[in-house]
Amino acid sequence: MSRSFKAYALIFPGFFVSALIILWPLITLVQLSMAQVNRFGQIKGFAGLQNYLVVFQDPLLYASLLRTLVWTGGVVGGTLLLSLPVALLMHQRFYGRGLARVLIMLPWAISLAMLALVGRWMLNGESGMVNSALSYFGLIHGNIAWLGQASTAFPAQILIGIVASYPFTVSVYLGGLSSVPTELYEAARLEGSSPLQTFWRITVPLLKPFINIAVVLNTIYVFNSFPIIWATTEGGPANSTDILVTYLYKLAFRFGKVGEAAVLSLVMFLVLLAFTLIYLRISSTERRAS
Repeated sequence: MSRSFKAYALIFPGFFVSALIILWPLITLVQLSMAQVNRFGQIKGFAGLQNYLVVFQDPLLYASLLRTLVWTGGVVGGTLLLSLPVALLMHQRFYGRGLARVLIMLPWAISLAMLALVGRWMLNGESGMVNSALSYFGLIHGNIAWLGQASTAFPAQILIGIVASYPFTVSVYLGGLSSVPTELYEAARLEGSSPLQTFWRITVPLLKPFINIAVVLNTIYVFNSFPIIWATTEGGPANSTDILVTYLYKLAFRFGKVGEAAVLSLVMFLVLLAFTLIYLRISSTERRAS
């Protein structure tokens, strides 16, 4: 009993802080989602499930949800694929490796909003660097409004998201590669294993826990990422690049629909919670199987 009490006493401060940060806002969101709230956040009465009905009948919700899944999958998937070869290269010993690692990490040191503004400047339809470069090489014969139409704006935003996300993922991969014993590679080389076989049978299995970390953290981070979409198009044109977080921002701060915004916040929380639980379930099943 004494040992248990000491253990719970040590855990309690962290649990209390977590409850303040997570549970209190969550309870407040539930209260706001079932209340009549003015644009200043003042509760004017009880609304029951009215806010839920309004939000779930809005077609913009489902369009934004689908776009959020595409945005998250595109950025996270592209980041994971791009970061692995970069991390493998940065793990090798070569002259100037320290400088190369610093350059790889630079996008991570820049504010996300500033990175998005730089991307917006590069993609400017009149004087952007992308149009200038493509015109110089004869690939286009007129300016393209990259951010003026969803067919080009959304893929461009995904590319900016990948640029913003890959430094963190590279650092995670480098940590995993540094933990792999070199003796395994030497033994594989003596056994006549090819570089590709060594990669698939040694590197990838041992990197799996770090890949799991990168997937979960990047998904949570990208799913809730606001600055890139907002700084480049503000969800436009005509809401065609809105994701859930920008749609939520418009509901709360442009239209003053705080109750509906609270409902949408709960939807986002439940989607992320479901993803995290499913992914952890899959990971634990794989660990037991191995």
